[in-house]
Amino acid sequence: MEHLVLLLCVVASLATTTLTQECSSFEDSKRFDCMPDNPNQQGCESRGCCWQTPTKNSTNGNIGVPYCFYPHDYPYYEMDEPTMTDYGWRADLHRNDSFYYPGTIKQLRLDVYEETENRLHFKIYDPANSRYEVPITTPKMGAKPAQTAYSVKLNQKPFGIEVTRTSDGSLLFNSTLNHFLFADQFIQISSWLQSKYVYGLGEHRTSFLLPSDWEHFAFWARDQSVTENINEYGDHPFLLNMNPDTGNAHGIFLLNSNAMDVVLQPAPAITYRTIGGILDFYILLGPEPGSVIQQYTEVIGRPYMPPYWGLGFHLCRWGYGSTAGTRKVVERMRAAGIPQDTQWNDIDYMNNTLDFTLGATFKDLADLVNDLHANGQHYMMITDPGISNLHPGSYPPYDTGLQNGVFVTSDDGKPLIGKVWPGTTAFPDFFNPKTKQWWTNTVKTFHKTVPFDGMWIDMNEPSNFVSGSITGCPSNSTYNQPPFLPGIAGNSLQDKTICPSAKHKIGLHYNLHSLYGYSEMIASHDALISVRQKRPMVISRSTFPGAGQYGGHWLGDNYSSWPNMNYSIAGILSFNLFGIPLVGADICGFHDSTTEEMCQRWMQLGAFYPFSRNHNDIYCPSYPTSCKDQDPAAFSKAMQDSTRSVLLTRYRLLPYLYTLFHKAHANGTTVARPLFFEFPFETALYSVQTQFMWGNALMISPVLTEGATQVDAVIPKGLWYDYYTGASISMASTQTMTLKAPLDTINLHLSAGNMLVMQEPNTTTTASRKNKFGLIVPLASDGTASGELYWDDGDTVGTYENGKYIFITFTAQNKMISSQITQDGYPDSGTMKLGSVIVYGVNSAPTSVTVNGKSVAFNYDSTNKVLNVSSLDVKLNAPFKVTWM
Repeated sequence: MEHLVLLLCVVASLATTTLTQECSSFEDSKRFDCMPDNPNQQGCESRGCCWQTPTKNSTNGNIGVPYCFYPHDYPYYEMDEPTMTDYGWRADLHRNDSFYYPGTIKQLRLDVYEETENRLHFKIYDPANSRYEVPITTPKMGAKPAQTAYSVKLNQKPFGIEVTRTSDGSLLFNSTLNHFLFADQFIQISSWLQSKYVYGLGEHRTSFLLPSDWEHFAFWARDQSVTENINEYGDHPFLLNMNPDTGNAHGIFLLNSNAMDVVLQPAPAITYRTIGGILDFYILLGPEPGSVIQQYTEVIGRPYMPPYWGLGFHLCRWGYGSTAGTRKVVERMRAAGIPQDTQWNDIDYMNNTLDFTLGATFKDLADLVNDLHANGQHYMMITDPGISNLHPGSYPPYDTGLQNGVFVTSDDGKPLIGKVWPGTTAFPDFFNPKTKQWWTNTVKTFHKTVPFDGMWIDMNEPSNFVSGSITGCPSNSTYNQPPFLPGIAGNSLQDKTICPSAKHKIGLHYNLHSLYGYSEMIASHDALISVRQKRPMVISRSTFPGAGQYGGHWLGDNYSSWPNMNYSIAGILSFNLFGIPLVGADICGFHDSTTEEMCQRWMQLGAFYPFSRNHNDIYCPSYPTSCKDQDPAAFSKAMQDSTRSVLLTRYRLLPYLYTLFHKAHANGTTVARPLFFEFPFETALYSVQTQFMWGNALMISPVLTEGATQVDAVIPKGLWYDYYTGASISMASTQTMTLKAPLDTINLHLSAGNMLVMQEPNTTTTASRKNKFGLIVPLASDGTASGELYWDDGDTVGTYENGKYIFITFTAQNKMISSQITQDGYPDSGTMKLGSVIVYGVNSAPTSVTVNGKSVAFNYDSTNKVLNVSSLDVKLNAPFKVTWM
């Protein structure tokens, strides 16, 4: 029993202890809620629980310390003697009585899998009856590791599982509490946490560091404009927990897709309540926060590699009205010289909002798309899952779908009919292989009309304008009316979506609902590859763990407001934790009309979203006919100049960003990340959500306040350089500094020792990729630095897996920069040229600079200590050396 400790801890029984004694000595923070549904004293006591007024009612709105909580002696599951298995341990659990929800499962089984040195996996399930399990692929168990970074203790009475870190004994998970409950439609488990520093648990509009003062997080994918403290478009029951004493991090992932509540309380502790499936937990040991995300994406799947053009700037709005209206904006952007890679259209391009059709004013859309392609640009359009049933015999997507049986069905076996933009609609069942083929065929047919490059899939929670279906949902089904309802918006599982009792090929919508968008992402990803034979670009509103393998996400229908701009940073950081690094918010806001100052500041911030798109609505209350234009070229010359400059900065840095996406794809690392990921011992950074980093090299500090011309930025301990000037900032400790931030500037700083590869920018990635590369070398205090470049053709599927890429490492030390090629399978690597080298932190003026032994001209800024070597023409597919004396 090398990694297992067996504990016997018996709590007092009701037969020998009074209720008063068993309800006493509870700190408010350690009360576990026994009645989250309509708490009242009579109902509470009928459940055998304690009802007491909190000693200190620290409420958060209507949510606070529970009045109704479990006593010390609440009946519990006991565990039999565990047995060793090839994968870890197995034990049976049992209880003699039923509890307050129907369908108590009295006999359970625990399987503990020691999967890797840093990953523990355990399941609790019904061994007698098969139950729904989430149908995503996770790693198969190999040989048990010889050693693990964790220790496991199993408690028999009451049953509990405790996981600690072997190096320091710190707590990772501990469910040794007597209110673990398991019924057919109510499963509850709680655990102590090691600290209040918890991140993740999406998708919710909240701070990046999650509030833990009795904060409730509901999980059930929902069409919901961004609103605080309610369930939104996707489900991600994953959290990262930081230990402020050690700087270590670990992750907890519950693989469960049913409707769920998660509660954080200040003990600190967490409670999960789900209404189906099984308990399927992964504990990820890190210990670095970035390592936790790598281990998590090893479980759910690594992020996909987007096409290079997908990292350019995207522009969209609902309400262009016609091809001519769309073309006008494209030409306005070109005339202003503002970078733009991709033009999009919202549903107004369709004929009566029917998927895969063109409206009368968009019949010539293909001409615009061909013009975009001729200019090295790309095109994407929206597609909703709802397929209209109002035109049988004349609308092929519905006719062929009906013939092939691809739609979600009601209890009577007929397609469930809801209502979305085109009126009454059926909903494709993307879990059905036939549906995937039908989707591919339908995409292929429309692509012959409009040669689009990517797909924007919206409304895929799935959204429904009626509750359940046009005929409602069967009222006698416990799937539609479960005995316990998590605290979801709308107070009904079918609110704004289809009936939970609806049927998919592989199961009930009750179980699969929050996976619907994920399933459409897979179908769209595969369809684009089949149709275009190139790397796909899919942006989805609804997501689930593993969705990052197939595309990206935008943060949904936000508002043109300064607080919405601020919250967007928490959103992009959270989705990088969730393994979906291709993420961004609608720049300048979707709902309502922006102001020029807000849009200018938001364009500066949005230039550093991993996915950068400006998008706005068709209707605004203050503009009765339509929202004002918010494409950058619609504003003043000063705004255009500012946006052009910041987007050219993005395009200049795209080789570095692309390399970060390669690392995410290959190793599961984050692209945008919080500051504490690079400085985990700096607890002052744990709550910072107004700044973020690209990788380990670039810190972004935007202005998020109206009228501000300076920004208070937290600068971590160490040596930093101003990106624009190379001026150094040496911090003996992490401190807040006030930085100048005129209206045309966003503050950017480079972390000493971390090189960036850049490229001379143009207004499209197609044109930029033809230009020379450059190096920015911010030297550490000891004169060293390092960096990397991943490069391929930017569009072919599987270049990394097939070795069709070049990978170059760069090193600086002893006044010399050198390169090494570790892989050169990129057919066009011979065309890659180094044109410039900029070195920050050169403390004395050089007398000479040589490149591969030949003297070259250079400039030296004695004020900022910057060496600039330009007008180079050095091949990057061969090692080179740059030295200075």
